[in-house]
Amino acid sequence: MNEIAVEDPEDWWAVEALYDLCFGPTRSALSSYRLRQGPPCRPLCLTVGDHGQTAAAIRFWPAQVSAQPVLLLGPVAVHPTRQGEGLGRALIREGLSRAEALGWARVLLVGDAPYYGRFGFHRVTGVRLPPPTNPDRVLGLSLPRGDWGALTGDVRAWTGPPLPEDCRMPI
Repeated sequence: MNEIAVEDPEDWWAVEALYDLCFGPTRSALSSYRLRQGPPCRPLCLTVGDHGQTAAAIRFWPAQVSAQPVLLLGPVAVHPTRQGEGLGRALIREGLSRAEALGWARVLLVGDAPYYGRFGFHRVTGVRLPPPTNPDRVLGLSLPRGDWGALTGDVRAWTGPPLPEDCRMPI
């Protein structure tokens, strides 16, 4: 199959099990999880399924830097038996394309620059995630409607008005 689909609420536990398999059950202790409060941007939470099994998944969460909205990408995971097939790459590209269509201007993540650099992510300085996040792993991507420019400050969980169900970027 390998079709990308929006994560169905019924898939929540299967996706959580995939994340546990790929990152370990203590993953929720990572500092980036403090930013994943409230609901994720459901239209940007994507899965790849194959014969009823979740082969790969990605989620995006609203966050903010100095009161400016940003999307926090992650986690993205591919089942160990399916790695190397391009599923993660396909999910990232599709998620970013959908985020752009919804008007988001910036995407942030904590990850490996060599991997995420191929999607246009680069290290952003002056943007701080909760400790003990390694600042060299804080990467940002400017979508066509925005740039990181001089935007600096602490990354916080989204506290703005509730996002619409379609997760369009707030104005």
